[in-house]
Amino acid sequence: MTKTRPPQAGPEILEQVQALLEDPDLQGHPLHEALAQLRDYALAQDQRLERLMRISDGYHLLERNHTQSLADRCDRQLRRMHKLARISDQYQKNLWEVTESLREAANQDPLTGLANRRFLMERLKDEIQRAERKHTPLVLCLMDVDHFKRINDRFGHEVGDTALCEIAGAVRQGVRRYDVYGRWGGEEFLLVLPQTSLAEAEAVIDRVRQEVGGITVGEGESLSLSASFGYTCLHSGEDPNDILKRADIALFRAKEAGRNRVEQEV
Repeated sequence: MTKTRPPQAGPEILEQVQALLEDPDLQGHPLHEALAQLRDYALAQDQRLERLMRISDGYHLLERNHTQSLADRCDRQLRRMHKLARISDQYQKNLWEVTESLREAANQDPLTGLANRRFLMERLKDEIQRAERKHTPLVLCLMDVDHFKRINDRFGHEVGDTALCEIAGAVRQGVRRYDVYGRWGGEEFLLVLPQTSLAEAEAVIDRVRQEVGGITVGEGESLSLSASFGYTCLHSGEDPNDILKRADIALFRAKEAGRNRVEQEV
């Protein structure tokens, strides 16, 4: 007599067993405990079989990787390296852009866009060393906008900020391509004129003065702007503070003499 192979337990059978176990009318049935044990055993066997399948899949994947040709494996590694190189290049580009932004922020006046005091001081030191080394003349000029407080008092600080930006544009127009210039602080600007004699410097400075004189600010009763200038030349063996002090003396004399003037301190 041939024995019939019992069907394998599947989700449907387990669902039926679970339903019987949850039936309140069968809670006291003698087979209830045995049926619960059979359900737990079936679930445990399913979990064991699932683990075996995962191990088998991993083995087949490992075997497939081992059977790949050397060329295939090298190609895969090269693709990975190429991807890493692209990521590294982008990172380096981003780092360079951030560094440049920080450098500009550290050296630039945020309102006018000109060089700030920190940058100007460093450049002045460099230009003094270059002039000493090459035995070439160097002129330094301090510029102060006349009666700037009246602009803020009459029209407000927003108009004052606009005026400073227009003055910065006037300075750009008046200086030469290789001159160094920027906002020294407040309404003061600094000009460093390398390889320039006092006579040549006076022409450049007066051109800036005229550019500033063409600016008017405010509505209605507008104000025309002007600026005072004091300049001097580098003496042998001087440091930045020495030449700055003499330029400041000349600037003070220009303001005392009526403003909108250019004065020289030898």
